[in-house]
Amino acid sequence: MLLKVSFANKFTVTEKITDKMKTIKNLLSNRKIYKAGYYITLFSVAIVLLWIGIFKFTPTEAAAIKPLVQHHPFTFWVYDVFSLQAVSNIVGTIEIAIALLLLLSIKFRSLKQYAALGIIGTFLITLSFLFFTPGMWRVKDGILITDFFILKDMAYLGFGFMLLGHSKYN
Repeated sequence: MLLKVSFANKFTVTEKITDKMKTIKNLLSNRKIYKAGYYITLFSVAIVLLWIGIFKFTPTEAAAIKPLVQHHPFTFWVYDVFSLQAVSNIVGTIEIAIALLLLLSIKFRSLKQYAALGIIGTFLITLSFLFFTPGMWRVKDGILITDFFILKDMAYLGFGFMLLGHSKYN
């Protein structure tokens, strides 16, 4: 019986399979995969900035960032002007503001370049802590290591540059 299927029926079966394949191909298209990756990264960066920004309002984080801030050539002076907690609160406020700019840039595209510049500035400064903070690098088991929590900022910095480029074209 299967061999006696008419040409019209074969065409219909083939057409249905082709339509399903097109649907799957469309779902997995480079553009859609790129968009999914873009928004996953955007929301991830926003969540990290919000979460860390909120944590800056705690005494624990205020104390934790002091060695980083006090040895940096751009920020060494801030503890002469502001208290330990005030400095941390300012940093937290900046991080939260950048996260909100990033989230708002989804709806208001004109904010995207400002969010990008904030991300780039923030993560250039945090990565520079690797070079200005004493004791940041050490040798363990014959391998040069650092505080790896800062290394994640390389990916965030890359996203900031992608976002800046994306804001120019979209």
